[in-house]
Amino acid sequence: MDKIWLKNYPDGVPAEIKLDAYESLSDVLAEACDKFHDRPAFANLGKQLTYAELDRKSRDFASFLVNVAELNKGDRVAVMMPNLLQYPVAVFGILRAGLVVVNINPMYTGRELMEELQDAGATSIVILENFAHTLESVLGQTAVTHIITTQVGDLLGFPKSLAVNLALKYVKKMVPEWHLPRPVSFPRALAEGARRSFREAPLTRDDLAFLQYTGGTTGRAKGAMLTHGNMIANLEQASTWVHELLEEGQETVITALPLYHIFSLLANCLMFVKLGGLSVLITNPRDMPGFVKELGNWRFTAITGVNTLFNGLLHTPGFENLDFVPLKLSLGGGAAVQRAVAERWQKTTDTPLIEAYGLTEASPAVCINRPDLATYNGSVGLPIPSTEVSIRDDDGNELPLGETGELTVRGPQVMRGYWRNPNETAMVLSEDGWLRTGDMATIDAEGYVRLVDRKKDMILVSGFNVYPNEIEDVVAAMPGVREVAAIGAPDEHSGEVVKLVIVKRDPSLTVEQVKKYCRDKLTGYKHPKYVEFRDELPKSNVGKILRRALREDEDKKNAA
Repeated sequence: MDKIWLKNYPDGVPAEIKLDAYESLSDVLAEACDKFHDRPAFANLGKQLTYAELDRKSRDFASFLVNVAELNKGDRVAVMMPNLLQYPVAVFGILRAGLVVVNINPMYTGRELMEELQDAGATSIVILENFAHTLESVLGQTAVTHIITTQVGDLLGFPKSLAVNLALKYVKKMVPEWHLPRPVSFPRALAEGARRSFREAPLTRDDLAFLQYTGGTTGRAKGAMLTHGNMIANLEQASTWVHELLEEGQETVITALPLYHIFSLLANCLMFVKLGGLSVLITNPRDMPGFVKELGNWRFTAITGVNTLFNGLLHTPGFENLDFVPLKLSLGGGAAVQRAVAERWQKTTDTPLIEAYGLTEASPAVCINRPDLATYNGSVGLPIPSTEVSIRDDDGNELPLGETGELTVRGPQVMRGYWRNPNETAMVLSEDGWLRTGDMATIDAEGYVRLVDRKKDMILVSGFNVYPNEIEDVVAAMPGVREVAAIGAPDEHSGEVVKLVIVKRDPSLTVEQVKKYCRDKLTGYKHPKYVEFRDELPKSNVGKILRRALREDEDKKNAA
């Protein structure tokens, strides 16, 4: 397919990026620390970490891993913590040592943690003490021999660090009792590393940087192998896209999505380090009143999030009174941004909510809307530089513009494959580099990509394809609705019918009101047959609504 979208690229954005800008992510960090030495890089819980401190502390942690833990290039090190100052120090230290980062969701159960540690073959882990009991329950079934533990306040400076750690452990009792063999505290690891000489590991763009676990398009979580080259390419692609909007050394980004998630890792951590920006780490964004209070302390210029996060902020008292004058970029991804949320966000902040699209297997960015977008346009934007997109049918044949099929992607940001899983790799990655995303989409005449839905989420009503995103977008605009998810429910006549699961904004909202609203807005086969109200919807660690969990609940009801 011709690159028809190039005519719509922002001014100054090239069709192709330079693939040899850096040899490794360590080089990206080194350049930033040299250029922005005295500027703050990360902030969390009232403490700021300058680029000079980030450089020194990540160097000391790398030295500990090489000289004390005696890890070798390519060894996998798991990181299991929320957004804290220790996260960038640990991750950049791991990379500088020539090791591979395995990001772990801190909320994992013992089984989930065990499976990822086993699959990755991780021999070391950096873990927040709040979750150490989970590791204890499965440690014997893993290859982990080096355990670095950290507490929330470790990098906040004395005496605040002591006060925070004691309060969380003994007053709030947020640290369950744990017992692990020969753990090393994070401060001790830094101190021991500082006493030893260290030489940066020789790295190339072909070396593995991250094993980023994802459910992908099928089944059990798989480790996407993301090389330094993959991540650098996506970093160049994304930063080139917004270079006219964001200024080096001048930006402050709100980082509420967890850094262990690929979206936040690239868009917040890596991109704003490259820009010399300040990333404000939000440790617990689920505490919306506390989150809004923290936002009031910053003249932030950028914020990233998923639809539910933006929606949550809009529904939190006090958010509308914040100072949005400095805000330049509001970037949504991870799940479809709903029109009702985007329009309310723009009305409240006077800044458009720019939707982007990506997936773990693409490091993650594939498409981004123009940063100078005037208003929400319902698309996920244009393919970023050096990225090809194509819409294919089930047999892999390319479809004409405007037709719906599976979105496939090719570019330097596409993963090497799934870790030790050639069969799953072959299912999604062709020999000529095309990645099957599992997302249904269309491309219009101007090159804008519009997502329709995940293949597996599609509802089949009497032979008609019904896409939950469309239904949710319509119902989310109903004044009495706070959140909504659409799933398929079995039906003896139609095969499937639409079921809505709704969290109310207006307590008086009724099933019949919802159905009438849908009859006015949607064609017949898209009307919901069932409407269920709940106090909350199941969500992933980044706030994406889990239709899969709702479908499983529905299956259990039908089996009972």
